[in-house]
Amino acid sequence: MNDYAIQAHGLSKNFDQVQAVVDLELEIPRAEIFGFLGPNGSGKTTAIRMLCGLLTPSAGHIHVLGHKIPKQAEALRLKVGYMTQNFSLYGDLSVWENLAFIADIYSLKRTSRNSVIRESIERYTLGHLIRQRVASLSGGQKQRLALAAATLHKPELLLLDEPTSAVDPENRRAFWESLFDLVQEQTTILVSTHYMDEAERCHGLAILDQGRLVAAGRPADLAQQIVADVYLLESPQPRRLKQIINELSFVHSVAQIGNTLRVMTERASDNAVARFGAAASGAGLTLLRCEAGAANLEDVFVAATRNKQALQ
Repeated sequence: MNDYAIQAHGLSKNFDQVQAVVDLELEIPRAEIFGFLGPNGSGKTTAIRMLCGLLTPSAGHIHVLGHKIPKQAEALRLKVGYMTQNFSLYGDLSVWENLAFIADIYSLKRTSRNSVIRESIERYTLGHLIRQRVASLSGGQKQRLALAAATLHKPELLLLDEPTSAVDPENRRAFWESLFDLVQEQTTILVSTHYMDEAERCHGLAILDQGRLVAAGRPADLAQQIVADVYLLESPQPRRLKQIINELSFVHSVAQIGNTLRVMTERASDNAVARFGAAASGAGLTLLRCEAGAANLEDVFVAATRNKQALQ
């Protein structure tokens, strides 16, 4: 058996003159969580839809769970669960009725259908909601129901398109614990997200920008491979200091966190600390702290999507 759940080579998709995905290369191991990270319009959703056979590629080759896609998309259907970006279950039906409908779609055996639904309801803490109309559920409850529906047929591969964009931090954390439970059961998960903390939870990660793959690897490895330096600067006048630091030619980006500035620069810039101090002093600003910091995944994302020269 191939160790990869998903392989894509030279994958591209054009919509008229728009290149939504360009020469995407992917190899996603089985029983891991693999993340797509990228800004809006970066091609994440388009790529996911091609991988499950909902969109026909303009070019490239796809193998998912041993099937050629899109040619064998129908054979793949029962092996894949797909949770869309927008909630897509029926608001005028109850929780139980929605799951029963999904069970029929996946042709679950009548003899075991009710027990499978009850198991899913218990797993995702929906027991007190089974008779409630879905339109009246909270964001977190809808999210749990959507995950229950996507996994009702016990798929080998689960595709999640920004599944936590409308829920609170507590529900997001519980949702991710459920994902790791599924991985423990040998489910492969591909998830797109905007959240850095979620991207850091993934076993592997691909950063997309304007339809192109601009960085890929384990999150910790990506942070170590970044060809840039990070400095932490603290000042009572952070907004003014940010303006001054941004004007320095060797600075890639500046982000403010409280009174601290997180500054990304060219790798091994000469006398960076002294240059920061001189810039602050020349503007009449106080610099309370200036020290090197460790790169994190947000720095990788900034480098990949704004300053591609800062990545190997």
